[in-house]
Amino acid sequence: MVDTPQQGLFSSADSAQVPVPLAAAMRPTCLQEFVGQGHLLSADRPLAQAINRGHLHSFVLWGPPGVGKTTLARIAAQQADARFLQLSAVMAGVRDIRDAMTQAQAEQARGRATVLFVDEVHRFNKAQQDAFLPYVEEGTITFIGATTENPSFELNSALLSRARVYRLRALEQDDLETLMRRALSTQLCDVVIDEVCLQQLARSADGDGRRALAQLELAADLAHSDANGRRRIDQSVIDEIGTGSVRRFDKGGDAFYDQISALHKSVRGSNPDASLYWFARMLDGGCDPLYIARRVVRMASEDVGNADPRALALALDAWQVQERLGSPEGELAIAQAITYLACAAKSNAVYLAYKSARAEAENGPSLPVPAHLCNAPTALMKEQGLGQGYRYAHDEPDAYAAGVHYFPDAMERQHYYEPVPRGLEIKIREKLQQLRQRDIAATFGEAS
Repeated sequence: MVDTPQQGLFSSADSAQVPVPLAAAMRPTCLQEFVGQGHLLSADRPLAQAINRGHLHSFVLWGPPGVGKTTLARIAAQQADARFLQLSAVMAGVRDIRDAMTQAQAEQARGRATVLFVDEVHRFNKAQQDAFLPYVEEGTITFIGATTENPSFELNSALLSRARVYRLRALEQDDLETLMRRALSTQLCDVVIDEVCLQQLARSADGDGRRALAQLELAADLAHSDANGRRRIDQSVIDEIGTGSVRRFDKGGDAFYDQISALHKSVRGSNPDASLYWFARMLDGGCDPLYIARRVVRMASEDVGNADPRALALALDAWQVQERLGSPEGELAIAQAITYLACAAKSNAVYLAYKSARAEAENGPSLPVPAHLCNAPTALMKEQGLGQGYRYAHDEPDAYAAGVHYFPDAMERQHYYEPVPRGLEIKIREKLQQLRQRDIAATFGEAS
């Protein structure tokens, strides 16, 4: 069983105990009471079946704050009649880990399993994470970790190979409303709330159940008595506590990279409206506009390229405006560049060509520059044949020396750059095809 018993919101009148926060008082004790995460906890899902049967296995719960990671770990331990030990990677040290292992070994000797729950497990270093491995292998503990960061980057491979990863999602609006209505019907049964206010509290919680219940608890403390003597949470209470939403955004975490990825892919997908939305979300979360400006320059080269070369110039201009004028003028210029890139013709031909050329240079031999492409500023170099046979393009018809081989002598001609049939690259494509035909004709003529 779980070591820490559940407590009510308020203690008895003759008790000196401090009231438990509403979020703790409302903590579910079984899966039937759990709100949200249907993709993991529906009756037919493997995790739900394992927990309900009391079949423990090590796993990592990955998701944003306030979605039930700790609660789910507690329920898993309770269903398996296992002892629940909890460590916080923020506070725990080597001694705490050793003490936990000693307790687990004692429980194992008595024939009882132990669930070791490590909150914020990504904050443990590699050596600390490795310390759990032999105990997981031996079955001394069932390891359950909770993290808000991507386990692929934050947890070592040895630990990941021994634990399944389950990704939890931010709670939906309906889930948050369900949580608050449940609290109103049990812990706060003497409080009523206007429906619009309930919805507003749910929206401002931004998918975080703990935040939703904390805001409801604060609102209940400030509730006014209505004509019937009941405490009521109305719009004046909501305005008083100021439920401005704090968006999910971490300048070094998953939310940051997920949102910049969404912005980039919206631009690539030619959707200016979604692009502007993600741009606004990042700014609202506190992202540095200069970071976004730099990424927009990358988008111009990677996804628009020569289909519309003006995109790169516009992106650079927007970056410069942000540097010179700051906000909000700079942000408007970045928005202008983002919408232009989203609407522009798309080509990743330069991006792919550069990757291919880079791979060839990195993986191939260091072939010498052909003699005819070398400079020969001295008499000795000319005597050695450097520069001999070079054809000056401007002296050739249409300023093109047909048939000249510009790659190393031991290397065949390569075609890395293949313009797409969109935007300006339509014309570039046509010209390259004409020049290649002239090369073939010149080469064939030489061979004959």
